[in-house]
Amino acid sequence: MSKSSDGATGDIGADLAALRLDLARLSDSVSAMLQAQAQGGARHISDAASAAKAGLASTAADVKSRISSAGGELEASIARSPVKAVLITFAVGMVLGMMSRPRH
Repeated sequence: MSKSSDGATGDIGADLAALRLDLARLSDSVSAMLQAQAQGGARHISDAASAAKAGLASTAADVKSRISSAGGELEASIARSPVKAVLITFAVGMVLGMMSRPRH
């Protein structure tokens, strides 16, 4: 009986050692999988940020171009008819002045 119980204890010990080894391997596999997913997520976020940055730069350049073009058109319009530009400026100033006065 003693040999049988020693054999069973040895088998249990061997099984526990194998189980510990399997758990360690499983833990390493899960850790590696999580690291790969985290790196993939970080790469995805980095790619999205780069795309957004490129889009923003393109939009900013487009807006700058449009403002420059509008400024040039405004200057040309003022040069063609300066009296009209002064009258429009005066009218806008009067409206803004009337709107900013306190009402009693």
